[in-house]
Amino acid sequence: MTDKIYPCLWFDGKAKEAAEHYCSIFPNSKITSENQIVVNFELSGSRFMGLNGGPNYTFSPANSYVIACDTQSEIDHYWEKLGEGGIYSRCGWLDDKFGVSWQIVPSILEKLMADEEKAPGVVQAFMQMTKFDIDALMNA
Repeated sequence: MTDKIYPCLWFDGKAKEAAEHYCSIFPNSKITSENQIVVNFELSGSRFMGLNGGPNYTFSPANSYVIACDTQSEIDHYWEKLGEGGIYSRCGWLDDKFGVSWQIVPSILEKLMADEEKAPGVVQAFMQMTKFDIDALMNA
């Protein structure tokens, strides 16, 4: 892995559990090294570090991880697997059972939002959604 910049996620003693959970959800993922304090892992080829830093800090939606999905099946997969035991929110956002915030979005959203005629209807449609529905966005 050659990422010079990668996220470090601060956990209260659950870094390995979180890394194993995420690796079970994302394809081409693995734990690359671990010790009592740090777990290094890759999710779909992107490098992450999990730190067992204690209870001093917690996650917030101010820092979230976006997953661009090409199909509704992908959206459904990540929505269900990452959201299990967590909190679902609006517009494709969820907090997983560890408190990490994720945005599960259709990859077509950027193109739809760039279309000045279509964008207002798309915004109105997705503001009513929790999990994104690609067909509903395309028809908005």
